[in-house]
Amino acid sequence: MKIKILLVEDDLNLGFIISDHLKSEGYVVTLCSDGFEAMRRFSQEKYHLCIFDVMLPKKDGFTLTKEIRKINTDVPILFLSAKSLTEDKVEGFNVGGDDYLSKPFSIEELQMRIKALLKRINIKITPDEDPIIKIGIFIFDTQNHTLKSDTEIKSLTKKEAQILKLLNKYKNKVIPRDVILNSVWGQDDYFVGRSLDVFITKLRKYLREDEDIVISNIHGVGFKFELLK
Repeated sequence: MKIKILLVEDDLNLGFIISDHLKSEGYVVTLCSDGFEAMRRFSQEKYHLCIFDVMLPKKDGFTLTKEIRKINTDVPILFLSAKSLTEDKVEGFNVGGDDYLSKPFSIEELQMRIKALLKRINIKITPDEDPIIKIGIFIFDTQNHTLKSDTEIKSLTKKEAQILKLLNKYKNKVIPRDVILNSVWGQDDYFVGRSLDVFITKLRKYLREDEDIVISNIHGVGFKFELLK
């Protein structure tokens, strides 16, 4: 089992170069080219370190970091940026970054920064996530999007499955609405917010066979997915 890195760089040539070098060092690298896709991947998978370009399309690196820090305060985040002014670096640290590397940089320096960040934390390498999840009396197949109980098998839509997987990942914790919206839809506005409410209602209906499963509205914040037993 290897250390997994989420790399977000909109310059794909540079992204491929960095990714190839990190893979040659034994890391498992997921490369994204924009902040929306990065947030979706982060919410669905486990990463041990993130490397974000600051100037990204759709969602910049600082905004992406703010959203990630709402659900994960521990994962190290390293910024890459052509912005080298002190105020830019200060902003990077203020939004939750752990290190800041100005472009241009050498691959060797990047590798040393990564190793230094990984030394600061107690990394627990866990097995790859099992696509089959037990939720109360249900068996949730995250790959085939099915929810099975003793009485029926329910086929979920892709978004229903994504939302349920996200809720379960942060079960017994409050997960903000905007985190779900950005993770599943890639945006946070009124119309997708209404869609989320519809999907939550459907999931409650699918899960109502087990009275110990509760999806609570936390007014003004988000939702809390609880297993009471």
